[in-house]
Amino acid sequence: MHTMWKGSISFGLVNIPVRMFAATEDKDVKFRQIHKECMSPIKYEKKCPNCNKELKQEDIVRGYEYEPGKFVVITDGELEALRESTGKAIEIMDFVSLSEIDPVYFIKTYYLSPQETGEKAYNLLREAMNQTGKIAIARITIREKQSLAAIRVYKNLLVMETIFYPDEVRDISQVPRIPQAIAVDEKELTMAKQIIENLTTEFEPYKYTDEYRKGLLELIQSKIEGDEVVLQPEAQQHNVVDLMKALQESLKVTEKLRQSDSSPVPKKKPAAKRKKETTAG
Repeated sequence: MHTMWKGSISFGLVNIPVRMFAATEDKDVKFRQIHKECMSPIKYEKKCPNCNKELKQEDIVRGYEYEPGKFVVITDGELEALRESTGKAIEIMDFVSLSEIDPVYFIKTYYLSPQETGEKAYNLLREAMNQTGKIAIARITIREKQSLAAIRVYKNLLVMETIFYPDEVRDISQVPRIPQAIAVDEKELTMAKQIIENLTTEFEPYKYTDEYRKGLLELIQSKIEGDEVVLQPEAQQHNVVDLMKALQESLKVTEKLRQSDSSPVPKKKPAAKRKKETTAG
């Protein structure tokens, strides 16, 4: 598993060196866009519309558009200075109950493991959180973005889940057509509650599968096995060029062989006679 971040958990005066790993992975089936006439993959070029020329990476800088058409440029050095000021630590600020945080705040989950010198302190924090039933609210900077995070115990390790700041969660008043609280029919309510009761069970995550992805992969495999595969022109053209070159080289070789075969070949003298002539000489 790839280590994506190294730092420490700041817990009071305790410092716990940790490594961070992505706990989840995207398994979406990804498609490439290709030209339907020749089946070539489409290229996305970085091009300046004003200068009408293609740009290299060194020609590009970061710009923040504070008004339409007006930008301020932020350099790599300025961003690095900000990163250094925030440090490389998961700074624990408070301990709360997990039930107090609505799932709408959660973004992404990461596994935390101790570095070589942090095992004892890591185990201490894990056990203390286990016994108190609390989770930690912390602050961390990852890839130029400072995030809130919740640290909790999952099975036998600490996990960190980045969470949105309150101003990043949209107010529900912005959602249109929310029905007002009105009286419901008691018989309908009883039946609805009964249905919920009938479908209530323990959460078993492994019984849920992505049926769409499964079906899509089966469709792709069936097309491969059915020889419904298209080749991009570059590969086809490359094979044609190689074949033509091979044919031309072969033609040259065979022409030389034909010419050598048609030229008069001096007859060889018998071995004994050649030996005698050689001795006489």
